[in-house]
Amino acid sequence: MFSLQDFVDTGALLEGHFRLSSGLHSGRYLQCARLLMWPDRAEAAGRELAAKLAEFPAAAVVSPAMGGLIIGHEVARALKVPFVFAERQEGAFTLRRGFGLAPGDSVVVVEDVFTTGKSTREVIDLISAAGAKAVAAGSIVDRGLAPGALGVPSRSLLSLDVPAWSEAECLLCQKGIPLDTPGSRYKK
Repeated sequence: MFSLQDFVDTGALLEGHFRLSSGLHSGRYLQCARLLMWPDRAEAAGRELAAKLAEFPAAAVVSPAMGGLIIGHEVARALKVPFVFAERQEGAFTLRRGFGLAPGDSVVVVEDVFTTGKSTREVIDLISAAGAKAVAAGSIVDRGLAPGALGVPSRSLLSLDVPAWSEAECLLCQKGIPLDTPGSRYKK
C-alpha cells in the first residue's frame, strides 16, 4: 500500500521553501519524479491508482506533461487502455504528436499531484473540446484539493494536508528564506 514513507525512502519529500506549479508557495515539495524514477515503484503506484479508478470505465488515460507522464502511463498499462498526454503550447494544453481522442470516448485524467487542480481542469477542458468526456481524475497525492474542484470524481493514493500560500501570504517569504522552484512550469 502506497504511503508517505515511499516519498521519504526515495528522497521525494523535500523540505524548504518552494514555488509549486500552481504558483503557490509551500515548505514541502513532493518531487514525484524522484519516486517514479524507480520502475517497480512506478508500476506499483500505477496499479494501485488504476484499481481506485477502475469503477470509471475509460477508453484512454490522458495526463498533463510533465508531472503526469509516468504515473499516467502506468495507470493506462494497468487499465489496459491507450495513454495520451497533453502538452502546453503557447500557454495552453494541446494534443500533439498525432494524439487524438474519439468523440464520445470516456477518459480518465491522471496527474502526479493535485494542489489547486488547475492543470487537471485544463486537461478536462481539452478533452471536452475534443468531443470526449472526462469521467474521473486520479493522482498520486492530493494536497488538499477542494471537494468538487475538478467537476469529476477524483481518487488519490495519498491525501496530505500540506499548507500552501500565495506569495503575498507566504510565511517563508516573510522570513526571507530563499525560494526554490523544482517544478517545470516556472523553470527558465
